[in-house]
Amino acid sequence: MSGLCVFLLACVLPLSLASPGRQDPFFWLSALRGRGYVEGSLLADTTGGECPAECDCPPSFPIAMYCDGRGLTAMPNVPSRMKYLYLQHNEISAMPDSALANATNLVWVMMHHNALSTDKIGKRVFAKLQGLERLYLQHNNLTRVPPNLPRSLRDLRLNNNNINKITPAALDGMDNLTILYLHDNALTEMGTSLKGLNSLTLLDVSGNKLKKVPDSLPERLHQLYLESNAISAVPEGFLSKFSQLQYIRMAHNQLTDNGIPPNTFNVSGLVELDLSFNQLERIPPVSQTLEHLYLQANHIKEFTLGSFCGVVDVMNFSKLRTLRLEGNEISTGDVPSESALCLRLANTIEL
Repeated sequence: MSGLCVFLLACVLPLSLASPGRQDPFFWLSALRGRGYVEGSLLADTTGGECPAECDCPPSFPIAMYCDGRGLTAMPNVPSRMKYLYLQHNEISAMPDSALANATNLVWVMMHHNALSTDKIGKRVFAKLQGLERLYLQHNNLTRVPPNLPRSLRDLRLNNNNINKITPAALDGMDNLTILYLHDNALTEMGTSLKGLNSLTLLDVSGNKLKKVPDSLPERLHQLYLESNAISAVPEGFLSKFSQLQYIRMAHNQLTDNGIPPNTFNVSGLVELDLSFNQLERIPPVSQTLEHLYLQANHIKEFTLGSFCGVVDVMNFSKLRTLRLEGNEISTGDVPSESALCLRLANTIEL
């Protein structure tokens, strides 16, 4: 009966409460407080402990605890029934081992935009959360990946910290991890830390200090973001082992023609390739199945049609829809007339 009540209440809520701009899928539940249900017909659940006074635990969704944006400087007590913990946008600086000891059933922990530092995170604070799937620690003051993270994690966000090193043990055994955000840190190299992340589909290490493409990239990657580093070359056969990779972004690096082996990017499956703001002088050969190519702000001097089409005729043409070449050393007069056949699907060509 209680499940039916929640369903009926959800149906009568105005659509505006389910704003598509909000990332919290349970936002509509907190609106019940404003509708009078918290103090009225729905009774608070105190199983496993009372809800902290500074937080909000909607009776309509008793396994979620909202403490975001409350000006907190210390961890509140978390009742054992909680599965979803929202503590983002506070000033919390420490997570002792005891912080989550009572809430071992947590599935989501949102701690982004706080003041956490590595030396104030307990070595075992996350160790007992064996069902944890999402851990958001971006926009803190971390210099290392917290130790003993649960192997159940699927989505780990550590971007916008000060992490300068990742040990092989930090991510060891995370077979379920599919999303890893490490962008905007201070990484200079990653060693073999990515080895064994067999389920990883999205890796973002942009905005670091990497001088080479990370070793042991997982074979199931779908999206690889390496922009804004100091990479000058890619290894031979860089993309040969990836069967699902569709998006590569390597803008704002130091790539040169000599640093890209022949036909590196001429692989089927790629949808988008961003090599803008590098030091290329030639258009690298790409697959005819590529749809979006960004090469602006390089030093390209020639429009080589063979980079897009090995043979130019009615039956052979590129699937490119977007081609950006502005900020190079070519103009519309350098584009051969055969381009109309080869690039017949392109709706955006910027020179």
